[in-house]
Amino acid sequence: MKNLLLSILSLLFLASCEKDINLDLQDQSGKIVIEGNITDASGPYLVKITRTVAYTSSAPYTTIEDAQVTVSDNTGQTETLTYAGDGYYVTNTFAAQPGRTYTLKVTAEGRQYSAQSTMPQPVPFDGLDQDSFQVAGETTYTLLPVFTDPSALGNRYLFIYSVNNSAQKFFAEFSDNVNNGLSNQRPLLMPNDKDGIQVKAGDTIHVKMQCIDQNIFTYYSALLQILDGGAGSGVTPANPPSNISNGALGYFSAHTERFQTKVIE
Repeated sequence: MKNLLLSILSLLFLASCEKDINLDLQDQSGKIVIEGNITDASGPYLVKITRTVAYTSSAPYTTIEDAQVTVSDNTGQTETLTYAGDGYYVTNTFAAQPGRTYTLKVTAEGRQYSAQSTMPQPVPFDGLDQDSFQVAGETTYTLLPVFTDPSALGNRYLFIYSVNNSAQKFFAEFSDNVNNGLSNQRPLLMPNDKDGIQVKAGDTIHVKMQCIDQNIFTYYSALLQILDGGAGSGVTPANPPSNISNGALGYFSAHTERFQTKVIE
């Protein structure tokens, strides 16, 4: 992973939600950005609404403070979110659980936006197995997330991890297209000097495992490819495919969350 990934990707909200994802894209100034997460943890859940500035500008993003924001599910539950400041809209009593489909609706500045996301069933996250290898005389560590993919094809995962609770976050997306129904065999590569953090013995790695739907998997797959420069594939900066309608940037994700921690030995 590149330094760009470290500086651009960070958790949107603590616990049930995550921090901003600010993309180094083509000039998309003036675009609305909607970022929201609903999880199987207890709420409140947050939706952040901002407007972009040119990525070449040093000016901060602008918040949208007078939007109407609602979330609902396919059982009839619905709630209008309350504005909490700095672009954040917050639920009060909304309860989420796996298997339901969630709908986000936003009316802002005379335009309407909507998105849907279905929360998958959770997959047990059983632990982290450590391994290492030598590169130019230095040790690079990996951690293997221990879980067994369900037999049904189509499971998608997002891993978000940090070192010693650093604000810098690392991301990896997995699918079961190759390893369907089997124990996971894909490790997470721990950062080294080129990432600005050198993992060493005694460091604590915090890993969050999310079960996500296909649209969110597609979003993160494209985002990570963009930020990694396409690995020579000729990919140029562009917007990852949002699941939000009417040209909005960002994403709306309903997902499960499980956590593991590992001290490097």
